[in-house]
Amino acid sequence: MDEIKITECPRDAMQGIKKWIPTQDKIGYLQNLLKVGFDTLDCGSFVSSKVIPQLKDTGEVIRGLDLTSTKTKLLVIIANLRGAEIACNYDQINYLGFPFSISENFQIRNVNKTIKESVKEVQSIAEMVDNSNKELVVYLSMGFGNPYGDPWSPSIVSFWCEKLSDLGVKKISLSDTVGAAKKEDISSIFNTLIPEFTDINFGAHFHTTLKNWYNKVDAAYSSGCNSFDGVINGLGGCPMATSNLVGNMPTQKLITYFTKKNISHNLNLLHFESALNYSNRILK
Repeated sequence: MDEIKITECPRDAMQGIKKWIPTQDKIGYLQNLLKVGFDTLDCGSFVSSKVIPQLKDTGEVIRGLDLTSTKTKLLVIIANLRGAEIACNYDQINYLGFPFSISENFQIRNVNKTIKESVKEVQSIAEMVDNSNKELVVYLSMGFGNPYGDPWSPSIVSFWCEKLSDLGVKKISLSDTVGAAKKEDISSIFNTLIPEFTDINFGAHFHTTLKNWYNKVDAAYSSGCNSFDGVINGLGGCPMATSNLVGNMPTQKLITYFTKKNISHNLNLLHFESALNYSNRILK
């Protein structure tokens, strides 16, 4: 299996915090995270400031970062073509992340578009990204089920992965948006998708309670997944999903899992400790 890639998601941690986090604190925190050795930093979003006011300074934050001594790549979330246009103007950004839900109800709640409309949006964004020396990452939201009663099955997941592949998407992160994923479903989906779509890099974006984290990581890794998203202290949760937020996969648990398995995660733990302390200070 290829080396483990861990994406740290401070954007996910910060987006639901009501109290304004000063821009300089955000820059300082991200600067600490850039020293750790994460593959990618999900560092902000270009979405409506009315929906996610905490991240309205994403552009200023990115301009304030010193990237000269890091190999970590930057990712921002966009929800439409306008957001993609803004993101493509930043040379610092490597990846644009688009949330594509296979639950009709959630796609409308999250980006105010139907799935059919979102397919057209993905196609337009993919073309724009290709011309901007960046890469599109599609987050397959509600990838392991949903709380709305919308149809879900592994075959539906596979169907949409094929559609996205046809649009030229090469990176798909399966998102357990409300923490509903069962280890059997995780194993089934990754064991099906990875050999079926060999040109796609699949990742796992889990939300979880502390008692369920191990089964989720173990099921995904044992089924061939080598790319994982995490958030220090498991902060966050999708504010557009349900009223009861389920936190993100704690990065500390990912480190624990791969360390005990003697699998290299390429993270500098001293710098991670510094970033953890910074997080504890500003993300309250």
